[in-house]
Amino acid sequence: MAKRTVKDLDVKGKKVIVRVDFNVPITDGVITDDNRIQGALPTINYLVDNGAKVILMSHLGKVNHKDAEKLQADMASKSLLPVANALQKLVDAKVHFVASTRGKELEDSINELAEGEILIVENTRFEVGETKNDSKLSEYWASLGDLFVNDAFGTAHRAHASNVGIGSILPSALGFLVEKEVEMLSKAVYNAEKPVVAIIGGAKVSDKILVIENLLKTADKILIGGGMAYTFFKAQGLEIGNSLLEEDRLDVAKDILEKGKGKIVLPVDHVIANDFANPTDVKTVDVDQTPKGYMGLDIGPKTLELFRKELDGAKTVIWNGPMGVFEKEQFAKGTIGICEIIADLPGAMSVIGGGDSASAAINNGFADDFSHISTGGGASLEFMEGKELPGIAIVQDK
Repeated sequence: MAKRTVKDLDVKGKKVIVRVDFNVPITDGVITDDNRIQGALPTINYLVDNGAKVILMSHLGKVNHKDAEKLQADMASKSLLPVANALQKLVDAKVHFVASTRGKELEDSINELAEGEILIVENTRFEVGETKNDSKLSEYWASLGDLFVNDAFGTAHRAHASNVGIGSILPSALGFLVEKEVEMLSKAVYNAEKPVVAIIGGAKVSDKILVIENLLKTADKILIGGGMAYTFFKAQGLEIGNSLLEEDRLDVAKDILEKGKGKIVLPVDHVIANDFANPTDVKTVDVDQTPKGYMGLDIGPKTLELFRKELDGAKTVIWNGPMGVFEKEQFAKGTIGICEIIADLPGAMSVIGGGDSASAAINNGFADDFSHISTGGGASLEFMEGKELPGIAIVQDK
């Protein structure tokens, strides 16, 4: 059944707790990428415009609760105050910030909220019970509001107190961001217009085994690149030099190649170097001509042309994982090339499943050329594996 969305709730005058994903990069107190804040604005603005008292909850980074000194350092450096300041510049409503996750100050501030005002609670991970979905913490946080909206797709694959905990107690709904994520990923993975071509990259086969196996059911072709390709090459008996290898996944790679006969397409050439950190010899060779002592760091031009032909005519394209070490300019051509090919596909629905490939597309100016770029790396990966996401499952059906 379809899940309730924020539009199904009567929010006027209600205290609405919204789990957002404000886990943004911050350097010296300055937010360097506000995409996740921007992504939450449609839900926030809707609630403000409809007279809700908006209570925003989010985590920011990982917090070390095992070491007192590190905990203090984390609490000093991972406050959501910079996020509150940034949000104030993006909305017309008054934004309040409370530097605590429980207590009288928080409770009083929430009770004093006027309709159409926003309050940001301090980093949820300052509470040790957050990631454990602690029942007492969940009950306390739920007591602060009347309704719950989950608009944090990036944490939907985790059962935490601030999503599953609160959502199991209060009347709940999905925010617009999560609603769109579910709609677009479902359409691409389970209800796709054919032909469907999936592009899977990244470092490890082990990270993508379940994704590939799930996509084999629906995709017409699966193009594989990135570091994970070398485990497949090794499984075929090819020399891979010092390239990335998961030796304990060779049997899995052989099994996938067998299951995916006629569907799986591997690179035919690649960019190799004699060293990762300080390469002094970089060249492009066919994949069966890799000399010992070299490592593959990007797909080559022949592979890009092969992938272009495989993508020609595709009506649905799913992409998860870069084609090489795109953070280094000399090994970014494959990943940027894939962006260009997909951007030029006429009439295709194109979805990036979060993570590094999403960063590559956005940072290289291709954000508007894709139908959908997922905001959740781990969540989109698990969705593409066919797993139920607890942060979505807990939300009530219509």
